[in-house]
Amino acid sequence: MSAAHERESLRGILLALVAYATWGMFPLFFRLLEDASAWEVVAHRALWSLPVALLAVAATGRLTGARAMLRNGAQMRVMTASALLLFLNWAMFVWGVNAERTVEVSLGYYINPLINVLLGFLLLGERFSRAQTLAIALAALAVGWLTVAAGVFPWLALLLGGTFSVYGYLRKTMRADSLTGYFGETLVMLPVALALPGALAFMGLPLRFGHDAGLTGLLILSGPVTAVVLLIFAAAARRIRYSTMGLLQYLTPTMHFLIAVFLFGEPFTAHHAVAFTLIWLALAIYAIDGWRRR
Repeated sequence: MSAAHERESLRGILLALVAYATWGMFPLFFRLLEDASAWEVVAHRALWSLPVALLAVAATGRLTGARAMLRNGAQMRVMTASALLLFLNWAMFVWGVNAERTVEVSLGYYINPLINVLLGFLLLGERFSRAQTLAIALAALAVGWLTVAAGVFPWLALLLGGTFSVYGYLRKTMRADSLTGYFGETLVMLPVALALPGALAFMGLPLRFGHDAGLTGLLILSGPVTAVVLLIFAAAARRIRYSTMGLLQYLTPTMHFLIAVFLFGEPFTAHHAVAFTLIWLALAIYAIDGWRRR
């Protein structure tokens, strides 16, 4: 490996660490917005992401490709579905953090890679390796343990992991890079983001935007923060191997978990300990198997 290539790889790893660590701290940021409903937060997150995404697309010379993508009916149908899934995933994440269920949020992003493997089997006809079969069985056992022993079905974790997995699958079918695709998704979200506050007000739910200067500023900031981290992630992905990104991705749910238990003081019972141990064992088996394959 040349010295230049080594420097690029190191730069990519550092950028990936910044992206995953920033995503890992998102519970701290979105907890500051707990006075606003999750739907209002997500509406502003989508709305204020759009101008940043547009500027980034223009600055990187991708406007022509973006226009071609928006004129492609088949691509736009897939993008509409992916945008709605991403919007729903954001809403569940914000709701989970502010409902003091960040432990379950972290579980959702831990099991996301295993749900990806399951989707590959169901949608792409891929076969499980022995290690993958064991990892998925352990994850299923963890979900079963929480449901039966703790009496709590982890629906939020499964929905977070599931929606993000299907979102990732749809994004793989698009002929667009991550930045152009994200711009298209925020454009698709725009009508929903504009209409949602009015719908919330019509239903009698209080809106916080414009009533508190600090909270209003944070709602606006949620869009640029989201978009900038994606740009950092995209820059990292161009510089390092996919397998390396796959290992680094566990930094985000680990930080969610630590924040939930040690900063938010959320309950972590013996039943949670058993379930998370099973999940961590499953992920270790999955990661080692993936590393050996590559």
